[in-house]
Amino acid sequence: MTMLKVEDINVYYGNIHAVKGVSFEVAQGEIVTLIGANGAGKSTILKTVSGLLRSKGGKIRFLDREIGSIEAYELTQRGLSHVPEGRRIFQQLSVEENLEMGGYMRSKEDIKRTIADVYERFPRIEERKRQIAGTLSGGEQQMLAIGRSLMSRPKLVMMDEPSMGLAPVLVQQIFDIIKELNNAGTTILLVEQNALMALSIAHRGYVLETGKVVLSSNAKDLLENDEVKKAYLGG
Repeated sequence: MTMLKVEDINVYYGNIHAVKGVSFEVAQGEIVTLIGANGAGKSTILKTVSGLLRSKGGKIRFLDREIGSIEAYELTQRGLSHVPEGRRIFQQLSVEENLEMGGYMRSKEDIKRTIADVYERFPRIEERKRQIAGTLSGGEQQMLAIGRSLMSRPKLVMMDEPSMGLAPVLVQQIFDIIKELNNAGTTILLVEQNALMALSIAHRGYVLETGKVVLSSNAKDLLENDEVKKAYLGG
């Protein structure tokens, strides 16, 4: 079943045409990655899907319903979650308060149950539940950002550069977490500059250049593609 279908979206920043006729889809249970250089339009695409930006024309369908004009908070209610670039946690709140904010639309009992689930997945976060979030390490903040996104019990999680600024050992840990989430049934749309890591866990991928999709295939084929190797894999 196709969970997300994006057709011919065009996004502008003033006169700058940042996303040019992009189309892609994500099936239920997949990890799909968008890879490309800085400025290729990857983050802009996620912001457009999540309702933070608007496309001029085209269609965005989630769970077979058109969502191109729906507000971001309503999309969260429908099961679409966005872990933004740079984590964007509430720096002055505690870890647990951040999680509560992620589930603000749910009942108190449901929030309690979901926080327990998040702590089971992220025991390090539970150890720091009373700690001010801004004092966490980069890896812990990323775990908190992912945990907060899970508080709405999403069907599809979009992750924007989850490995940014992290040490290699933490990068591996974050990608292991993404795989675990997917194995547990969560569909993932992943934007990531570390193309090798992204393609190593993804089912399929789309390569973007200057706002356009220039290549798409299953992840294994992209890993073996000479152009992809040269441009993104250091080979």
